Amino acid sequence: MSEHPNEVPATFVPPSVWRNPWHFIAFGFGAGTLPKAPGTWGSLVALPFIPLWQLLPSWGYWLMLGVSMLFGFWLCGKVADDLRVHDHEGIVWDEIVGMWITLWLVPPGWYWLLVGFAVFRFFDILKPWPIRWIDRHVHGGAGIMLDDVLAGVFAWVAMQVIVWVAA
Repeated sequence: MSEHPNEVPATFVPPSVWRNPWHFIAFGFGAGTLPKAPGTWGSLVALPFIPLWQLLPSWGYWLMLGVSMLFGFWLCGKVADDLRVHDHEGIVWDEIVGMWITLWLVPPGWYWLLVGFAVFRFFDILKPWPIRWIDRHVHGGAGIMLDDVLAGVFAWVAMQVIVWVAA
């Protein structure tokens, strides 16, 4: 039984995704409405942005990450509250930001995008400590975002090692 009696099922795709711009963004521009593995689809949505972010100086990319995370705390919390679901599986803004973190300071090229995608999904799905603890114990927009931000940080460290070894 849910702790919120008016909570809707997390698998329900709300029609507001197509009408409300905040819901549309939180649902990864619609990717979070796909029936299987919305987090994977959300992670893929992040990839086309990476070549644009890589045009920024490293501090500009870092600044964009900070703004995206802060925006995500608000956005994910707002949309979860609107939908009356703690962490609707269709909310994938957190995966998008996690992917952007993973690929900060990684060389350009499709190969690195694919490796980064695989490494991020590994950490996001496996949820090693403390990611799993955060996922279970931190609530609201911060809880929705932080597990994927931390998965992105773990994946970023792994990517930096992979890039260093490959160089």
